[in-house]
Amino acid sequence: MVFQTGSQRYHVLKQIDLDVFHGDVHLLMGPSGSGKTTLLSILGGILTPTSGTVKILGQDITTLSRQKLSRFRRQHIGFIFQGFNLFPALTAADNVKVAMKLKGIKPHLWDKTAQTLLGHVGLGDKVDHYPHDLSGGQKQRVAIARALVGHPPIIMADEPTAALDSHSGHAVISLLRNLAKEGASTVLMVTHDPRIKDVADRIAYLEDGMLNDH
Repeated sequence: MVFQTGSQRYHVLKQIDLDVFHGDVHLLMGPSGSGKTTLLSILGGILTPTSGTVKILGQDITTLSRQKLSRFRRQHIGFIFQGFNLFPALTAADNVKVAMKLKGIKPHLWDKTAQTLLGHVGLGDKVDHYPHDLSGGQKQRVAIARALVGHPPIIMADEPTAALDSHSGHAVISLLRNLAKEGASTVLMVTHDPRIKDVADRIAYLEDGMLNDH
């Protein structure tokens, strides 16, 4: 991936060769500025690489039109963001329902599905709570429930523990690992948090845009 700024060219990622296996929790680690979030954005179809191909579930997403790529993302990938990205004026359940609307789930299923997903992440008693009434760990669990809408086979998370204390962070990561193992989802996570290395099946280290797989 090359970014052009005026006459300057920045090689953010170089010669990346990465395989992520079905049902694994795979971490992308490395220092700040190493290209982790850029790589995750490319793998999630948010950015298009300058060269190379990205194959997800056998589909080369770099050849898809913008419309088809958007549909592919909605169907197959759940995203979890560092800052939770919840709507402050909506309850936990309504935040999850926004994703249901985007994924084309029929409205008569929304209430029951939101209750089920929030229960699955341990928030069955918080469905009517607003984000300002929830702790950081609980907000991240709402974000995870939202990412699980439609049972996507792939979950991509960008620094999901960055805003959390050690206990909450580990609880969130353990939850993601359980979801991967029970639901046969694949979890690809960008993190610089060394506390969560023990839950990973594989770890890839990025430094200066280059990849070292472990």
